[in-house]
Amino acid sequence: MNMTDIHTIETDDEATAEDYYQAMQRAINSGTAWSFQGSYGRAMMGAITDGFCMLGTAPARDYYGNRIPSRTEVQEGTKGSYSYVSRANGEEWADMMAEA
Repeated sequence: MNMTDIHTIETDDEATAEDYYQAMQRAINSGTAWSFQGSYGRAMMGAITDGFCMLGTAPARDYYGNRIPSRTEVQEGTKGSYSYVSRANGEEWADMMAEA
C-alpha cells in the first residue's frame, strides 16, 4: 500500500472499480491499514463481505487488538477466501485480487 492507494480509496472519484478494489486489496494485504481510522476497517470489511476483496496473505490486528485471520486460515467458500470472491465476482476477478 502506498500514497496512491490511499488517495484512490479516500478521494479519487475517477478511479475505476478495478482500481479502487485493487487499492483496497493492497491495504488489506498490508495488514497495517486495519489499525487506521474506523472508516478504513469498515470499508475493508465491506469489500470482503461483498466478495470484491479477500483477506490478506498474513493475519493482522485491528486498532483494538482483535486478530484478523489470513485468507488461508478461513474455510474455503467463506467470507475472505479466494473461492468466496471467485463465486461472487468470477475467477478472473479473484485472480486479480490474489495478485494485488
